[in-house]
Order: sequence, then structure tokens, then C-alpha cells
Amino acid sequence: MAATESESNTEIIPDTNSQPFISVNNLSIGYGDRAVQNNLNFTVNKNDIFFVIGGSGCGKTTLLKSMIGLLPPIKGEVLYKGQNYYTADEKSRLELLKSWGITFQTGALFSSMSLGENVALPLQLYTDLSEKQIAETVAYKLALVGLAGFEEFYPSELSGGMHKRAGLARAIALDPQLLFFDEPSAGLDPISSLRLDQLILQVCRALDSTVIIVSHELPSILSIGTNSVFLDAQSKTMLDAGDPKMLLEHSKEEKVRQFLTRAENKTQPIEESTS
Repeated sequence: MAATESESNTEIIPDTNSQPFISVNNLSIGYGDRAVQNNLNFTVNKNDIFFVIGGSGCGKTTLLKSMIGLLPPIKGEVLYKGQNYYTADEKSRLELLKSWGITFQTGALFSSMSLGENVALPLQLYTDLSEKQIAETVAYKLALVGLAGFEEFYPSELSGGMHKRAGLARAIALDPQLLFFDEPSAGLDPISSLRLDQLILQVCRALDSTVIIVSHELPSILSIGTNSVFLDAQSKTMLDAGDPKMLLEHSKEEKVRQFLTRAENKTQPIEESTS
């Protein structure tokens, strides 16, 4: 994903004066007894476009799973405006889940349902809206992501980029305060990635949402990101956190600067074997 300079300058300014929207405190995550990341400490402000970044295999998606309630932490906590999902009662958990929207790499649409039915599903399950109100909301959400009039289309009739936009329309059906993206530009060409960046900014403004994105796409990270955390696979912890553009210029961690300049990808030519 990538955005132009003029577009990145119009993004919402995060609110850094109030209580952090999300606080991650001494968090260790993993599977069973195997820790993937240890002692994570960072905050996300309201209206941040927050990137979880780092090399392959460092635990970015594992962190996302823990933040959306799919993977209990080994230790530590993630607080959403002071509330811990994993220690909350069932009613409070449901209210938290309803305030989140989650998109996946493929869109994760139900193939047997039309786009309109996919977007309507959370409205039918978690609201008391009438059928007419649901239909109006579905039309608005699809229009917001550039799919006006596509209610009767099925996922098999969509391109890859349209799949992702339809998945986003479903994710924002309940007007979430918090949006999670897992590698949203995976499989997209540069132009489609640019449009998706623009769409994320547009949705963030329209819904007054905070966004968390797992990604390694530098054009997106540096153009629309307002905050970030860098995870390291070798040390199994975070190396730095902050505005990606500031980290690029001022991070004290060489790995972080290398990642943000793609220096780590500059490999030496492979010599042919003479044996």
C-alpha cells in the first residue's frame, strides 16, 4: 500500500493528550510454553494508524491474535481504555468485540452469501435494526468502500482488491472504534495498494476510528502510519516504538533503521559452485 504526500498530510491527527486508547503492558505471547515475544510495552492513541512491523517470523500476527482475543497472553495485559478483554466478564467481552472490526488477508467472506448478506450479518446478529434499516446501512457501508450497488454480487465474482474492500465493509458494519488489518495489501498490485491506503484513511476519518495494521509494506508504513512497534525475531522482544518516519531518522536500533530503508534486503550475489 502507498499514499501520496498530499494524502498523508490529510490524515487524522492522533489524540495524544488523553488516556491511551490501548495500553500493552509487560506482554509475553506465544503458543504453550514457547514464547514468541516477551515484555512488550507500548501504547496506541485514539485515531492512530498504528503499524505492527518487523521481519518475517517475528510474531506480528501472533500479537494481532492476542490483541483481538484469540490468543491469551502468557503474561501481561492489553488494556482497551483501561479494560482487559481476557479478565472481563462475558457481557463486557461482547461489548468490546462489537466495538472492533477485523479484516483478514483474503477478506474471509462467506462464499455462499452475497456481499449484501455478508455485510448485513453482524447487523442482524448484534442490533435491533429493521430490515429496511439494515439494507440502508449495508448500502452505505458498501458505498463507503467503493462498492455501491454490489449488494447482489457474490465473492466469486470479485477481484482480489474488491474482496478486501468487501471484507472491510463487513468489518465496519457496526461502526467500530477500532479496526484491525492483517497484511491488507498482500497480493495486491501497487495501484490497488495505493487505493487501499487511501480507503483506510477515508474510513478512519468517516468513522473516527483507530487502526492497527500488521504489515511489512514500507510505502504504507511511512506514508500513512502515525505510530508503530517494531518486533524482533532474534531477541524475541520489541526494539523500538513510535512514528515510523521518526524511527527511520532517529531510532537508536540499527535493525529498525535497516528495515525501514530495506537495507536488510541488500544481499550479496550468490557465487556459483565449482564443485
